[in-house]
Amino acid sequence: MGGAQGTTTEALPFDVIDLTPTTIAAYRQPESIDRPSVTSALSAGGKISVAPGDAIKVRIFEPYEGSIFPTIQKPGADFGVQRVTDAGTINIPFVGTVQVAGLDLSQIERRIAQQLNGKAQDPQVIVEFVADRTHTVMVSGDVKTPGRVSILEGVRSVVDAINRVGGPASTGGGGPSGAMGGQTQLEVVVRRHGDVILTAQYSELLAGGDIAIQKGDEIVVRPNSRVFTVLGAVMKSGNVEMTKHNLSLLEALGQVGGLNDIRANKTGVYVFRMGDLKNNLAARARVFRLDLMQPVSIFVAQQFGMQARDVIYVTNAPLYEYDKVLTSIYRTFSIVSVVRSTGTSSVALPAF
Repeated sequence: MGGAQGTTTEALPFDVIDLTPTTIAAYRQPESIDRPSVTSALSAGGKISVAPGDAIKVRIFEPYEGSIFPTIQKPGADFGVQRVTDAGTINIPFVGTVQVAGLDLSQIERRIAQQLNGKAQDPQVIVEFVADRTHTVMVSGDVKTPGRVSILEGVRSVVDAINRVGGPASTGGGGPSGAMGGQTQLEVVVRRHGDVILTAQYSELLAGGDIAIQKGDEIVVRPNSRVFTVLGAVMKSGNVEMTKHNLSLLEALGQVGGLNDIRANKTGVYVFRMGDLKNNLAARARVFRLDLMQPVSIFVAQQFGMQARDVIYVTNAPLYEYDKVLTSIYRTFSIVSVVRSTGTSSVALPAF
């Protein structure tokens, strides 16, 4: 890094960026998301259209005794479960074939009442969903009971759907250990009409990144630990799991116990970050340099956002390196002195 200071940026395989109050603006950690009110195609009144394969229940009442249909106080108005055919129809006694595909429940009620015009006096029609085959989402992967859930049962968002199948199957263990280590991280992928519309950590969804779902969505939950590495003059080096989606550099150093006061060079704190080669083959790696001897750098470290696979490296202080050299020289001279002393004694003994 010292040599890089005298080299042009174009000659290096990476960019060197000094973290200062001016440059930190482009690398701030993402703000915490306030959980939005998640809505979906379902309204509070259940306005959702019926499709082939759905099962609905139809009941018809009349206000007067002696009519075709009983009054609401008496049984017998339930025509059982009606399965919507591939043609989008149902068949009801005294009513006939009713086209229902594409209509919501209130529209079906009005259509049945219209077809009873002239057959019944002021018929009261009630239509309810029994089971649906089309208004479902598929939840699979690392969940307790993978399967389909219906959005007609109050499932509005991705987190709702995951909770409906029992929640994540992995509750801990299996992830790389670190200062905070141990808990398994999960990634959630949502596909809609064959396209991926969301890829996020499960913790991010819980923190407010949840989205509304639609019928036919596919939700996959899978383990995906987000890890950064800390090396050099820190209290505890190694791999550390990112336990929150907006971890700062200062928090990352805190997770490993901070800098080693005896060894650390506070002017030499570096973050190494690979370029996004997956989406941009020409992307360059970046090395961020922070001088913690400057008081303002504490505030800069609070704002710098860590990413998965980042490497933090804290260099040793020059005095510590010098001390290591002196210690090695001292040990060498001590060994030579002992050898010489032992050799002199062995030569002197025959003179006695």
